[in-house]
Amino acid sequence: MMTNGVVHANLFGIKDWVTPYKIAVLVLLNEMGRTGEGAVSLVERRKLNQLLLPLLQGPDITLSKLYKLIEESCPQLANSVQIRIKLMAEGELKDMEQFFDDLSDSFSGTEPEVHKTSVVGLFLRHMILAYSKLSFSQVFKLYTALQQYFQNGEKKSVEDADMDREDAERQMEKEELDVSVREEEVSCSGPLSQKQAEFFLSQQAALLKNDETKALTPASLQKELNNLLKFNPDFAEAHYLSYLNNLRVQDVFSSTHSLLHYFDRLILTGAEGKSNGEEGYGRSLRYAALNLAALHCRFGHYQQAELALQEAIRIAQESNDHVCLQHCLSWLYVLGQKRADSYVLLEHSVKKAVHFGLPRAFAGKTANKLMDALKDSDLLHWKHSLSELIDISIAQKTAIWRLYGRR
Repeated sequence: MMTNGVVHANLFGIKDWVTPYKIAVLVLLNEMGRTGEGAVSLVERRKLNQLLLPLLQGPDITLSKLYKLIEESCPQLANSVQIRIKLMAEGELKDMEQFFDDLSDSFSGTEPEVHKTSVVGLFLRHMILAYSKLSFSQVFKLYTALQQYFQNGEKKSVEDADMDREDAERQMEKEELDVSVREEEVSCSGPLSQKQAEFFLSQQAALLKNDETKALTPASLQKELNNLLKFNPDFAEAHYLSYLNNLRVQDVFSSTHSLLHYFDRLILTGAEGKSNGEEGYGRSLRYAALNLAALHCRFGHYQQAELALQEAIRIAQESNDHVCLQHCLSWLYVLGQKRADSYVLLEHSVKKAVHFGLPRAFAGKTANKLMDALKDSDLLHWKHSLSELIDISIAQKTAIWRLYGRR
């Protein structure tokens, strides 16, 4: 089976596979090993090393984009890579076969060019192994995809050269029209390998947590997630990132749908059961109910939130999970702030939180240690430009000073 230049036999059973883009990256690595230390300056070598990790872990990109990234780091090496790929694509099938046969030489000798356990070494070994498992028909399809990949890259380079000849005004108009195209350069139109998908999800989740402005727009990110789930609908982490993305636009239906699918897939795949023993399924269920309660509380559905919270408390009591019970207790306080016994509930929650080492505002710290901790948090907030957390920190310090009697 081949999808968008990806040759694979079992889409959900393979962690990594060979694509035309990865062949181009392999050519880059091979050229870096063949180039002597004197031919490439130290600054260029450092830029290339910094470029490698995103290339190895990120989604596939166009050949013209790859040429541009390499040229920004080392123009001489970009020219060598372009010539090698051209000779391979315009040559014969045996040229690609010979290239993969020669890759194993990188590990030979007393002082090999690449260590087997390094990031580059693991990537090379995965590609060699994936290529060796292909049948002859799959190898031929891969070579055909490589030729098409090269031809598309050449066409794109010619179009970019023609665009440079146009006047500045038309170029600015073209850039305004191609804003969506630039976002689609990170598009995973084909199936991503497991490592590429995990890297993409962790990267976007970190951006949503630290600096939402640098993440993909909600529509673009959801398009990527839908495409990822189309090839692997049981990818639990993709459903959770979809839940976080839908929270950005206050879409209650899609948020609830994605959150429930996340915990359903987590149980079906057995990920929780393997990591937590026989008790793993119960852990997923009680935290699913707890997260559902928090979701309903955020959207103002307090009755549904209380029902979900009661379910989480019941399962947590059956499993004797005191940590989950404390989280439930804190949400009970949020839901019942208008009740007369809410302050007593808060005091009980604080005492239990100190016992289990959970972070709370009244964790028994002295005033100077508490203020130092808040100061360190503020430094991190300012460093990462987390404006929402900065506002929360100021309000938190105001409430603490009021508690100490300094209005």
